[in-house]
Amino acid sequence: MTSKGKILLMDDEQIILDVTLEVLTFLGYDASFARDGAEALDLYTKEKAAGHPFDIVILDLSIPNGIGGKDAIRHLRAFDPAVKAIVSTGYTNDPVVQNFEQYGFSGILSKPYKINDLKTVLEQLMQK
Repeated sequence: MTSKGKILLMDDEQIILDVTLEVLTFLGYDASFARDGAEALDLYTKEKAAGHPFDIVILDLSIPNGIGGKDAIRHLRAFDPAVKAIVSTGYTNDPVVQNFEQYGFSGILSKPYKINDLKTVLEQLMQK
């Protein structure tokens, strides 16, 4: 079976990484993970340089003691202005959630996200 696309998931919570990676694989995606923005940027740049770029990046907005999604997207956009990134958060009152496109994101997933929500946002972005 061919992959539907290559996804990079950044989150600091192991349970979210485990479950979401399993769901992404089930949905037919090739998925990798990073635990913070620095690791995500490193992985993204290495894979793009190697000719195997990620199609979509899912970035957790808040990473305690690390680079969160808001800062990570700025670095990713500076490296690749065409990056497709989804902000992932449980904080619905954050300004990034209300205006995610102004912060450089292409989509949003509210935690805890449902499989259908994840599937829908990924399919929409893969078509863009």
